[in-house]
Amino acid sequence: MKLAVMQPYLFPYIGYFQLIYAADLFLIYDDVAYIKRGFVNRNNILAPSGVTRFTVPVPGASQNKLFSDLQFSKDVDKILKTIEHSYSKASYFEYVFPIVRRALELDDRSIASICQKSFEDIFSYLGLEKQFKKTSELEYDRSASARDRLIALCHLFDADCYVNASGGRKLYAKQDFAEQGIELKFVDTLPVKYSQGNIDFIPNLSIIDVLMHCSPQEVKYFLSCYKLT
Repeated sequence: MKLAVMQPYLFPYIGYFQLIYAADLFLIYDDVAYIKRGFVNRNNILAPSGVTRFTVPVPGASQNKLFSDLQFSKDVDKILKTIEHSYSKASYFEYVFPIVRRALELDDRSIASICQKSFEDIFSYLGLEKQFKKTSELEYDRSASARDRLIALCHLFDADCYVNASGGRKLYAKQDFAEQGIELKFVDTLPVKYSQGNIDFIPNLSIIDVLMHCSPQEVKYFLSCYKLT
């Protein structure tokens, strides 16, 4: 079984979803320190005026707190209006905007819950079945090193392959995992390009942009545009 583990990000770029796609089980890593000034609670979309960043506030955000200790603000009306204004004429707006709204208006405001809701609804819309769990709800040794925590999570689910984002090459060695009976693989995203209207293509925007402009069949193809090395 292939296992992937990643901190929760709100409507991230397609490379994040390729990581989910590559795994049989995706663990939302919400019992680690929050990442401030990153893309956890924000991303870029394409508005009529050009690239625009949306941000959902996280009250009390601090890198001294865990993801599971924090929640998204309920103040999302302006963000929803921005997304609606940006994509109201997009080909798949009527299908995708409700997915965005349901996630952003979820009663459970925890970061992991809202991100998980968006992941589940997106893959359901694409006709793909994926399994998700939060690490905060699991029993394993949280006092171990970052590497050994991942290995422990693999053992917890009898995973014989751990799939990581390409940036993990700087952090983890294949030999260390192999000694524990686990194959370490990295997802290398290949170029993804689609029509965004009468403009030059802008890559790596939020998955919202991909979903708004592309059919489910096209998005599923883009999810497979990676190398597992």
